[in-house]
Amino acid sequence: MASSDNTANTDATTSDTPTLYSSYPFPHHTARQLANMTEVTFAKQFLATLDARPVKLSPDHVEDPRGYPARNAYILPRAPRPMSKPNSRGAPGSERSLRVTLKSLRNPPLDIKLTSQPLSTSVLDLKQKVVEESGVPLEKIKLLYKKKPVVDSKILKELVGEDDGASVEFSVMVLGGAAAAAKKPEEAPAADVAQGASGTETLESGEFWDDLKGFLLQRVRDERQASDLFETFQAAYKSKR
Repeated sequence: MASSDNTANTDATTSDTPTLYSSYPFPHHTARQLANMTEVTFAKQFLATLDARPVKLSPDHVEDPRGYPARNAYILPRAPRPMSKPNSRGAPGSERSLRVTLKSLRNPPLDIKLTSQPLSTSVLDLKQKVVEESGVPLEKIKLLYKKKPVVDSKILKELVGEDDGASVEFSVMVLGGAAAAAKKPEEAPAADVAQGASGTETLESGEFWDDLKGFLLQRVRDERQASDLFETFQAAYKSKR
């Protein structure tokens, strides 16, 4: 009787004790039945149990876009500055050109008019035109635009704006001594070369004061200030005579 009771207790303990297979989804199998299965049988039974469950997504599942949640259209924010319109290029040969006037009221008087000058024309090109018309050496010529000297490397496009019209005027300044030299290019040198003027004779000559004024304008780069300085120097010299 004791043996029978022990066997019953063992069976009850075995059936109630959780095993490795008790956690798998086989509610209709007991732990003892799972323990007695071979590995192959267990694998087949496990896969069959999984196949019996409902399939959530098929391998070729494609989501219907109409089932997506509604979203508002994304709109780009407004630019802080409006985009500039591209400049329309005209046909070849219709580029903007300017009428250039080169004028000098002093010695030598000049009034040179140049038509259809492209915007790529440089100040040096304009000075070459003055040389051709007057014979004055290039290094003695200064061009002024709006009463201010301009360097040789500048071009018309950099000086003239879109609203300045189709014509532009430059003032021509010839440094002292250049005009006299241009008037007498064919005179032969005298046999007896006299020494140049010096001292008071130099200060009394107009060439000296023209050179001084040209130097001041070249250094100060402002016609009004250069003129004020020139008058100051000239007045100081005359007051000491």
